[in-house]
Amino acid sequence: MSTYSVDPGAPDASYLAFWRERHLCTLTTLRPDGSPHVVPVGVTYDPGARLARVLTNKSSAKAAHVLAAAPFGARVAVCQVDGRRWATLEGRAFLHADPDRVAEAERRYAERYERTPSPNPNRVLIEIEVERALGRG
Repeated sequence: MSTYSVDPGAPDASYLAFWRERHLCTLTTLRPDGSPHVVPVGVTYDPGARLARVLTNKSSAKAAHVLAAAPFGARVAVCQVDGRRWATLEGRAFLHADPDRVAEAERRYAERYERTPSPNPNRVLIEIEVERALGRG
């Protein structure tokens, strides 16, 4: 059996390069009944801080799912696939509205996706404390 475990704080160069390329990702959160809610998102990954960041609107279902799990954080996963390459980050997510945190997430998003998010006063940040990384970059 192959293992695809990656050190989330020190991924190899190909895995990290894959997370720097422009790819649409999915975020999986859990609904109150425990069923998965999977949606397309943009994700940035900061292995040094062991964080993944997702920008969203504070009225979104994903934000509500994360908020409902406070103060302990929501169990979530983000994933991206490109042919035979794939990468998943798992961890606990927390919702933040702090303008400095949101601005840093917007900066990182603009760097990865080569476009600045349009202004949105209802924007919040889902910050994922990455506990596990899997994949093949």
